[in-house]
Amino acid sequence: MEAGASNAVRALALLGFAAVLALAGWLVWLLPGPQLVAVLGLRPVDGTLAVSECHDASDAEGYPGGTECRGLYTPRGTGGPRREVVLDGAAARHGPGSAVPVRIARGTAYEPSGSAVGHATAVTGFLLVPFLALASWLLACARRGRAANAAPHLLGALAGLVAAFVLSVAAALLAALATALL
Repeated sequence: MEAGASNAVRALALLGFAAVLALAGWLVWLLPGPQLVAVLGLRPVDGTLAVSECHDASDAEGYPGGTECRGLYTPRGTGGPRREVVLDGAAARHGPGSAVPVRIARGTAYEPSGSAVGHATAVTGFLLVPFLALASWLLACARRGRAANAAPHLLGALAGLVAAFVLSVAAALLAALATALL
């Protein structure tokens, strides 16, 4: 009977492992994924933004949130009408009339910039780390056939959160450097 219970625990833990990873992937694709793809420049430019004004942005709590620009967006090619959009996390303060190539994600324009890359990678990392810690604990349970000690996985999650922060700062610096050089 002991072997049957152990095999059942293994099967449930493996099923939980797969479900947690699938949920984490779906949430990243749903929440920060489009913005991350846009700010990294991993897809073609959607159109051009004719800047009308730029100002310092702040988040919901009033903390500095980088530079935000507003302007008239013109889609590339002959597709869609021109419309007013916001360029979130601009690489620099663009002067009025500047034409900025942008990518659109969820109705907001993005360009590759250090602050936008840092923000998007931080959100992605902070979203993924808890799911990866839970998935690693479930995999350890599946290997043992019983509940595993969760302490190493919790410490790994804390280290992962610190690593996500450090990597987002490094990604922001690299993106700012690449933007400045190109």
